[in-house]
Amino acid sequence: MKPASSPAPAAPPVVAVVGPTAAGKSELGVHLARELGGEVVNADSMQLYRGMDIGTAKLTAEERQGVPHHLLDIWDVTVAASVAEYQKLARATIDRLRAEGRVPVLVGGSGLYVRGAIDAMDFPGTDPEVRARLEAELAEQGTGPLHARLVHADPEAARAILPSNGRRIVRALEVIEITGQPFTANLPGHEAVYDTIQIGVDVARPELDARIAARVDRMWEAGLVDEVRALEAAGLREGRTASRALGYQQVLAALAGECTEEEARAETVRATKRFARRQDSWFRRDPRVQWLSGAQSDRGELHGHAMVLLESAVTA
Repeated sequence: MKPASSPAPAAPPVVAVVGPTAAGKSELGVHLARELGGEVVNADSMQLYRGMDIGTAKLTAEERQGVPHHLLDIWDVTVAASVAEYQKLARATIDRLRAEGRVPVLVGGSGLYVRGAIDAMDFPGTDPEVRARLEAELAEQGTGPLHARLVHADPEAARAILPSNGRRIVRALEVIEITGQPFTANLPGHEAVYDTIQIGVDVARPELDARIAARVDRMWEAGLVDEVRALEAAGLREGRTASRALGYQQVLAALAGECTEEEARAETVRATKRFARRQDSWFRRDPRVQWLSGAQSDRGELHGHAMVLLESAVTA
């Protein structure tokens, strides 16, 4: 009589590290991946682009500490970002890692990308005629009138989308016109497709603002202007998504003579602070996120607290 075969071990859960920019997500993600025998899966929409390193605070090879990182540097700056395409790539990576018994550690502050990776989420199709008409209006009128229309049609979507992000405004208005529903009505409930533990890194606004200002200073000192100049030669200005990235948009304006470099630097700080508030608001609406303090005074404890939170779930 053959002995009963033991059941196959359950696939490990997905760990998602989320929160606003400059909160310390990337560092925590590396630590957790090292401790859990996992690998990092990028969920920052702008780190998907090749060559956009300084302005996106992409970790260097040394800072990654030997931990494999996936979905970095996969698109040219001329490619328009697609959450639906990212979803396919992210899930294929997550599925492969889990099948190998590796813990996928999803790290990033792009809320729609995080949800696209881990939640039951289908994306409405497109209508070429509607899209072309809205893009023509965007080219003729700029983002202001279209964002004002979005405020009227779907205030929640308007709060989540930067008024300068013409591509996302056009997409939201397109979905509203196609479906007859608010854009946010097409977002799913909190129904995960994976067993997932979400950790939010919480930093009080005054400290986060100071970190953002210091980070922008470091980016300028590290050569952001030269990075943007090189990417401009590679087609950055024509990239509908990459050209709108924080820092890159402002430096492109300076290179075009629309403002000085110092004005671009100051506007990058202001715009990044506004963006961080939107990120925080997005993740706060998800009741599944478990928040841990990433304050400077607690940085030494953050990693330990996160591991305590995860150990029982990951090793169960």
